Amino acid sequence: MRADSRLSRMLHVLIHMDRHDGVATSETIAGMLNTNPVVVRRTMAGLRDQGYVRSEKGHGGGWTLARRLDDITLLDVYRALGDPPVFAIGPSVDQPDCLVEQAVNATLAQAMQAAEAVLLDRLGQVSIADIARDFDRRFSALTGATAGRLVMEQG
Repeated sequence: MRADSRLSRMLHVLIHMDRHDGVATSETIAGMLNTNPVVVRRTMAGLRDQGYVRSEKGHGGGWTLARRLDDITLLDVYRALGDPPVFAIGPSVDQPDCLVEQAVNATLAQAMQAAEAVLLDRLGQVSIADIARDFDRRFSALTGATAGRLVMEQG
């Protein structure tokens, strides 16, 4: 099963948008993510619906942040993306009447529910601004300079 990278990609985009002057077009974001602008619009729609970004149509239009990064948690973005599955593993349904399969599935389900609760709790404790500050520290350590504005095309 292919990993769902939408959360990581949207966090990346939101930090770039914060550091970018002006609007970010779907085409620019698509180029940065090596995807199609339609995919960007579809994915960003969930963020817009939750009030994290705004979109303007037409010439000169695009995407802008509607809230500060400090006000958006990783959990907020995860939920805006539709609560994608956290784990790629799942129960077997080959022999649903088998008591061993039932016991295995029940144990795995409990473990995955507990792990998911811990992960979602952690996502709720971290803001996108926390990640942006980590980027700033890394950039400063590498270059000795302040990050400043980013060019979206360079990802």
